Amino acid sequence: MNKNITAPQVRLIDENGKMVGVMSSQEALAFAESRGLDLIEIAPNAKPPTCKVMDYGKWKYENKKKAVAARKKQTVIVIKEVQVRPRTDQHDLEVKLRHARRFLLDGDKVKINLRFSGREMAHQELGLQLLEKLTAELSNLAVVEQPPKREGRHMFVLLAPDPAKIKEYKKQETAQEKEASEEETAS
Repeated sequence: MNKNITAPQVRLIDENGKMVGVMSSQEALAFAESRGLDLIEIAPNAKPPTCKVMDYGKWKYENKKKAVAARKKQTVIVIKEVQVRPRTDQHDLEVKLRHARRFLLDGDKVKINLRFSGREMAHQELGLQLLEKLTAELSNLAVVEQPPKREGRHMFVLLAPDPAKIKEYKKQETAQEKEASEEETAS
């Protein structure tokens, strides 16, 4: 920027984006100062380096605003984890499924993690059946992003929310709530 530009010659672009031409860096700096602006090197690796005449403070402020806007638009993917065991009771599985459903409806991915201990390792097919059962229960909200996979004493499946399925699920829920309220008023 300004006096820190060491190249003997620079290609100059004025504040309106028009090419002025190739000139010495001192002439380019004088050109920028005559307009009350800064001389900023935008392409230092070009031959000769390209410099632009602009208000550095304003440029920095606008870049900061663009970066904040880009951060606001990005979505953070959260993976929620549900832990089960091959001998987990039916009621406990229903509670875990209810949690997984809530996570999927919130737009988070769900990792169902099945942990084997001791002799349960001898019957891994039971664990696979349990994961497939849980996946089938959640198939009305999610798609399988990663099929059941085994890593040591763990087996897991990764489910991602499917926006179309979630929309349909919410429609069905509101229709059921409407029917229930109509039955209550009829009684």
